[in-house]
Amino acid sequence: MTVGLGRRARTIEEFGINMGALAALSEPKPHHTIDPQPGDTFITSWAKSGTTMTQQMFHQLRMVAATGQPDMDFDDISRMTPWEDTATMVDLDVNAPQRAAPRGFKSHREYERLPQGALYIVTLRDPHETYVSMHRFFDGWHLERGALALEDFMPLWLGGGPNGCDYATHLLSWWARRDEPDTLLVTYRWAAKNQPEMVRRMAALLGIEVSEDEVAKVVECTSRSFMHAHKDRFDDALVCAAMETYLGIPAASDSTKVQAAGSDVKTLPPETAAAIDRLWAERIEPVTGHADFAALAAELEGRMA
Repeated sequence: MTVGLGRRARTIEEFGINMGALAALSEPKPHHTIDPQPGDTFITSWAKSGTTMTQQMFHQLRMVAATGQPDMDFDDISRMTPWEDTATMVDLDVNAPQRAAPRGFKSHREYERLPQGALYIVTLRDPHETYVSMHRFFDGWHLERGALALEDFMPLWLGGGPNGCDYATHLLSWWARRDEPDTLLVTYRWAAKNQPEMVRRMAALLGIEVSEDEVAKVVECTSRSFMHAHKDRFDDALVCAAMETYLGIPAASDSTKVQAAGSDVKTLPPETAAAIDRLWAERIEPVTGHADFAALAAELEGRMA
């Protein structure tokens, strides 16, 4: 049964039609909601801020610690670390047993809308980069390729993904928890450039003892080259299948989250960059005291030294 437009959207309004039709198909069931357990860990970066890399690192760390070997025997990393906010859409049992402890879950939410008493891993990214990356991600999957220009993408960027929040709400929520022992808060840039240390810090948060040989195994599986070579595991296969079944959008669409190269922020139109800068000045600078992301990142990365 095809609902919505029966094709990719060409405008923001059409995107809303498709997503609304998909959401209306299924009613939430008990197994779509996380039943919190001690040790649960949430990988909860904002959209296009390193969530997939961190999911992969988390899953490989716990598997290497439990079995001595990495694990790539899956079709979608979000089956290994379930995403509650799409569970109804894909009819996923988010409480199904996971392959190793602790349990891990994906999210784009702020702290206040997550189960309390858990552990939290968050990577922050420059908002301009997230904007370009999110547009590239939607273009050719949710949206007909080339249908929506970068300068027209702002309403979708502000949404932050399924059941997410806007960029400023997310950043400020986690910035306030940067000193909490249950939270590992780093920049995406630092985590990507310092993967061995990121693995060590993640292991410490999770209470996992890990050798340097095991750290190296996890890093190998988390490199951009490795993940790009296995990009079919990181292309939202579960969501793609639902969109093909119900919206008529081919599951073979370009939905991979792992690109051969990072997003080029220089492609961002000046007026769009200025709008993002105004959001920062109005909402983030008064709270953090940092005039831009570079200044905030410098403080956060300095704490990693």
